[in-house]
Amino acid sequence: MSDVEPRPLSSSLDAILRSLRAPDRRQVAGLFGGWDHVVGDQVATHVQPVRLDEGVLVVEVDDPAWATQIRLLTPRIIERLAEVAGVAVERVEVVVARRR
Repeated sequence: MSDVEPRPLSSSLDAILRSLRAPDRRQVAGLFGGWDHVVGDQVATHVQPVRLDEGVLVVEVDDPAWATQIRLLTPRIIERLAEVAGVAVERVEVVVARRR
């Protein structure tokens, strides 16, 4: 029998996220779960968050025109992420998805 006490899953997830230099689980949930609310339905249809690492948010767009649009909207997206999801983002990088 082990002397290690059981830990809540939430604290284990927080530890894993810290080790990956990721934000805490509430921020991850706010960013990925609330993306539609942050950017609006029209933008969310074409733009999805992919990764958040040390203040850099990587988003994937489905068309190069959306890449341009997101670059123009970046200051507002950063502001909305802080307001709505409590996530601090310093920079947004845009990746155009490859067409299949």
